Amino acid sequence: MANHKSALKRAGQNERRRMRNRTVQTRVKNVVKAARLAISQEGEDAVGKLNAAKSAIDKAAKKGVLHQKTAARKISRLTKQVNSQKA
Repeated sequence: MANHKSALKRAGQNERRRMRNRTVQTRVKNVVKAARLAISQEGEDAVGKLNAAKSAIDKAAKKGVLHQKTAARKISRLTKQVNSQKA
């Protein structure tokens, strides 16, 4: 554990950020999972789920939880799956 005042503060800040990031990451995982499930069931709801996933992924990238290129890759792959399912 940290001994200096500044190190204690930094440890607290890191813990708060970790908890905040964890909720965002969980949300992204859940919406991506829902989108993939909608794609596999070949429902018309897949486009709506894709849009929700895009939104959540973009917000996570904007907050710095996900890297911009990671977010773009996830969105690209999901969109590709939806488009191949429609065709």
